[in-house]
Amino acid sequence: MIYSCSLDKVAKGVTIGVAILFTLIIASQFLLLNDKSILAPIAISTLLIAVFISIYAFSPVHYALTPEALIIHRPFSDVHISKETLTSVQIVDKETMKWTIRTFGVGGLFGYYGKFANRKLGSMTFYATRRTNFVLLITSDGRKIILTPDEPQSFMEHFNKLYVKETII
Repeated sequence: MIYSCSLDKVAKGVTIGVAILFTLIIASQFLLLNDKSILAPIAISTLLIAVFISIYAFSPVHYALTPEALIIHRPFSDVHISKETLTSVQIVDKETMKWTIRTFGVGGLFGYYGKFANRKLGSMTFYATRRTNFVLLITSDGRKIILTPDEPQSFMEHFNKLYVKETII
């Protein structure tokens, strides 16, 4: 089952703002060239385009729950997390996520992904597109993964049906 993960207003604003800023920087370099060397504008333009494409490449597009694994779809390379390593899922409220800081990742451009941390949950890996609808996955080796599906309750129920082993008493 595929679960969409749409960008929140802040991520949309940051993405549009950075795209406009990069476009203006690139355009202004060539407009203000004045018979100087063209190497610097080409190098800077190439760098800005490479940064923009690289950040887009790692942004989450949607999540898929399959019988074998959770797949976090990204434009260039997907993340596969085997069902054997997934131990639990829970919806996390905004209060628990308060004061979360980015330690190494992206904070708004095409979403929020990378390494984040806070006092309540510790270190986490985000594959998020919004600052709401937090779903916390915990793996057998103790890693914490944050996803933000558009329908967190449905995602959690489907996750439990597929991956949580029933205990027989």
